[in-house]
Amino acid sequence: MSNSDKDPALNASVEQIENQEWLESLDYVLQSAGPERVAALLERLETHAHKKGVEIPFSANTPYINTIPHDQEPEYPGDRELERKLRNAIRWNAMAMVVRANKKGTALGGHISTFASSATLYDVAQNHFFKGKDHPDGGDMVFFQGHASPGVYSRAFLEGRLSAEELDNFRSELATNTRGLSSYPHPWLMPDFWEFPTVSMGLGPIGSIYQARFNRYLQDRGFKDTSKQRVWCFIGDGETDEPETRGAISLAAREKLDNLIFVINCNLQRLDGPVRGNGKIIQELETSFRGAGWNVIKVLWGSEWDVLLDADNGDLVAQMGRIVDGQYQKYTVETGDYVREHFFGATDATRKLAEQLSDEQIRTIRRGGHDPAKVFAAYLKATETQGQPTVILAKTVKGYGLGDEAEGRNSTHNQKTLKDPSVQYIRDRFHIPVSDEDLDEVPYYKPAPDSPEMQYLAERRKSLGGFVPERRDEAPKLPEPSEEIFQQFYAGTDPKSDKQPSTTQVMVTLMGNLLRDKDHGKYIVPIVPDEARTFGMDGLIARFAIYSSIGQLYEPVDAKDIMKYKESKQGQILEEG
Repeated sequence: MSNSDKDPALNASVEQIENQEWLESLDYVLQSAGPERVAALLERLETHAHKKGVEIPFSANTPYINTIPHDQEPEYPGDRELERKLRNAIRWNAMAMVVRANKKGTALGGHISTFASSATLYDVAQNHFFKGKDHPDGGDMVFFQGHASPGVYSRAFLEGRLSAEELDNFRSELATNTRGLSSYPHPWLMPDFWEFPTVSMGLGPIGSIYQARFNRYLQDRGFKDTSKQRVWCFIGDGETDEPETRGAISLAAREKLDNLIFVINCNLQRLDGPVRGNGKIIQELETSFRGAGWNVIKVLWGSEWDVLLDADNGDLVAQMGRIVDGQYQKYTVETGDYVREHFFGATDATRKLAEQLSDEQIRTIRRGGHDPAKVFAAYLKATETQGQPTVILAKTVKGYGLGDEAEGRNSTHNQKTLKDPSVQYIRDRFHIPVSDEDLDEVPYYKPAPDSPEMQYLAERRKSLGGFVPERRDEAPKLPEPSEEIFQQFYAGTDPKSDKQPSTTQVMVTLMGNLLRDKDHGKYIVPIVPDEARTFGMDGLIARFAIYSSIGQLYEPVDAKDIMKYKESKQGQILEEG
C-alpha cells in the first residue's frame, strides 16, 4: 500500500499535482500546435481509455460558461454609448405602447417582459448584422419572436416608419381610421411590414428551417443568388417545447444550412414559471442541437464575470453548473448579500472571489444576453461558421429593467400594466427625459431628428441596406399557360368506357404537361411526401430529378431502367418524406 493510500491528504495533493501536469501539457500543445491538435489528442485518449475498459459517460454538454473566451472576442465596432441611448428609448416605447393600450380599460393584452429580456439581442443585430432589401448581398430573412413585437414596432417608430397614432392602435386594428398594429408578426395584417408569421409558437422555427433550405434550392437551380443571405430566427426557450421548434433541426444539419441562425432567448421562464425549474434548459438545448449536428454558441455571462472566471480555480464554473434554473431565477429577485451567501458561498475559493464585489455589484451583474460585446461576438462567430447551422443560447432575465414589480417574477409574462413607481423606475433607470407631471400618461419618447443617436440609427440601417422587417411585393408575372397544356382534358372521357382515369392520373398528367412547358416548366415545383410511385409519378423522377443539395453520391439499384431513381443538385422535385 502506498503512502498516498494511507494518507487522504497526501492522496489529494498527488491528484492536484497530476491535474496540474495534465493541464499544463494540454496548454503546451494548444500553444504549440493549436486547437485541432488538442482535439485529436483528446480523441486518442478517449479511444485508449475505452480499450482499457474505462467507461466514460456520454455528454453532449460543454461547461456552463460562454463558448467564446473573452480573450478571443472581437473588438466591438459600434458606438456603445449611442446604441445604449437608442436601446433605452426603444425599451421605453415598447413598454409604453402596451401600458397605454391597457390603460384604456379594454384588457387588450400584450407583452412587456419578452422584449425587455431580448432588447440587446435585437439591437446588436439591427445595428450590425440584419441586411435590408437594398443590400448588395440581398436582404436577410428574419423570423421575429411573436411576443417581442412591441420592441420591433418601437424601433420602427424611431425610424419614422410608424406614427404615435399607430402605436396607440396596438392590437386595435379596427379602432380608428389609423392603421392598427397586429398583436404578432403576420404579413396578411401588415403586408408591407412583416415578412413571416411566427405565432402560434413553433411556427417561426420550422418555417425558418425550410426557408433556409429553399433559399439553397433557389441558388442551386439558378433562380437567385442567395449565397450571402441569412435566415435568422428568434425564439423563446419555452417555445422550444413545441414539437415544431425542434422537429426539423436534424434536416437543417443534414442539409448543412450554414445560412441559418437560431437565437434562443433563454430567460428561463415561460408563462406560468420556470421552463426547467429543477434542471437547466440551456444545457438541455445544447445536448439536443449538438446531437443533431448544429454549431452551438452559449452566451451566459456578461463581461463583469470575466475577471472572476480568470481567477477561478474551477470551483466557480462547477458552482455555475450545479445551480438549477429555478434557483437562478431566485437570485434575480434577491439582494446582493443573499446571492453572496447562497451562490458565492459554495466554497472558500468562490467566497474569496466575491470579496472584490459589493453587494450592489453582485445584484446587478449581467447575464450574457444583456451584454452587447458578448452578443456581437456570438453573432459574428455564427455568420462565419461554415457547413452547419448555428444556434445561439443567450441567457437573459425575463422583464429585464422593469423593476421589482416585473423583473424575474413568475407572473411577468402576463404583465400588461405597471404601477406608477415601476414606470418611474424604468424612466430613471433608462434615463428617459419625461417629467413627473407627464409620467402618468406614459408618453412616447423620440429624440430630435438631428440628435447624434437618431443620426446613428439612420446611418446604421442605410449602411446595411434598409429597414428590417420590410416586405416588398415584386414577384415577376408569368404569361398565362398555353391552351395546349389543357386541351386533352376539355373533351373529357367517354362515360361508357371501362378505362376511366382516376383524379390522380389526371393530376399527374397535367403536372407533366406543365413541367415540360418551355415557358412555365422550370417554375413548377412538385412536392412529394414519399408517395410518387403510389400515385404514378415515378416517371417524373427520372426526367426532372429529386433535389439534393449534394447531388447523387451513389449508383441507384435501378440505374439501367428508364424510370430510374435520380437525385441532383439541380433537381426540380422536392421529396419531403
